[in-house]
Amino acid sequence: MEATTDRLKTPRAAGMTGVAFALLLGAAIVLMRISVPAGEAADASIDQDRRWAVQLALQIVPFAGIFFLWFMGALRAHTGDAEDRFVATVFLGSGFVFVATLFGAAAAAGTVLNEETPSGFGSHYAYTLLATYAMRMAAVFVLATSTIGRMLGVFPRPLAALGTLVGLILIVVGAGVPWSELLFPAWALAISLHILRARRAAASTDRPGPP
Repeated sequence: MEATTDRLKTPRAAGMTGVAFALLLGAAIVLMRISVPAGEAADASIDQDRRWAVQLALQIVPFAGIFFLWFMGALRAHTGDAEDRFVATVFLGSGFVFVATLFGAAAAAGTVLNEETPSGFGSHYAYTLLATYAMRMAAVFVLATSTIGRMLGVFPRPLAALGTLVGLILIVVGAGVPWSELLFPAWALAISLHILRARRAAASTDRPGPP
């Protein structure tokens, strides 16, 4: 009974950490987008009145990364021991690289923000890390997670198909299309809500009936 209870707690943790990650990353992306004028983001300057939004976004990013790591671990526990090793390796690798590049982009953006005269190289470096690398790794992570969920039947087919679509869009456009990067936290939120619903259904099934 104790083992069963622990098994049920893990999907709930996955759902809660996934929701926290989705909300934090989504908030950081929105804050960054409203702070950078329309046009080429790598060359855009930040208005002095909106620098607070960028600073707040950079403070949010580390917490989003931490919740994402918990989300990854709990997702693996949710899928069980039958996962394919090849796809699972891609899942882990893309997740770790996503967090590393996300942190690198945030650190580079913070350095540029603190400079009295921001350099074009620093802005391009931060934007390239986010648009070219972080979003592409997010796309691979979404595709790997959707493949595992479809192979093992732990995700409904529409949800797995949605993940495949989101992954393909992100891997093609990256963050080149404004606001397209919000697809990643939106997908994570959908997965998390599904896991929470599945956990609640499992808990109701296992609850002993009246004597």
